Amino acid sequence: MSGLAAPSKLSLAAMVVVFLLGVAGSAHGLERLVSSNSNKPCKQMTLYYHDTLYDGGNNTANATSSGVTKPTALSTSRSKNTTYFGMLAVFNDPMTVGKAMPAAGEEPAAHAQGFYFYDKQEEQNAWFGFSIVFNSTAHKGTLNLMGADIMSAKTRDISVVGGTGDFFMARGVATLSTDALVGLYYFRLRMDIKLYECYV
Repeated sequence: MSGLAAPSKLSLAAMVVVFLLGVAGSAHGLERLVSSNSNKPCKQMTLYYHDTLYDGGNNTANATSSGVTKPTALSTSRSKNTTYFGMLAVFNDPMTVGKAMPAAGEEPAAHAQGFYFYDKQEEQNAWFGFSIVFNSTAHKGTLNLMGADIMSAKTRDISVVGGTGDFFMARGVATLSTDALVGLYYFRLRMDIKLYECYV
């Protein structure tokens, strides 16, 4: 390849990647579907994400997330403490099809496992990186999501960047909206997940 110009090398590399992605789908015996219309995803679902943050003492048994960074002078200063700037939380949160908490009787449809951190000083804003882990009669596998959760917006989108099992190599968008907020230690997000690249 020493005789190829840089654009030719890039084109050749792109063709190899497209070929390998096609081989990966074929190896699983699946057909790739790509939606060309934002109103017609190849798969969609709505789930509710329940986060119960550890409060430092009283809710050890039912906490599903915990801050894992030591507070800094910046994150605890009087002018910044409502933004939690710099705090990192790790979670294993239940996700349900309905709004009821799993403790109230509804079995989780999945679990969201990953982290979020607060990354803005002027207002509350977080960045998520996590997998939705399915292990039910309806679905098996994972969906991997990442992106900014701009909390002041009524709805916000984060990217679905991959998946396994029933969601093999899925791509799409999850639209988040805050559905419930109780004090400092519990919130529920509605997640409308639309996949635009699917293998079936």
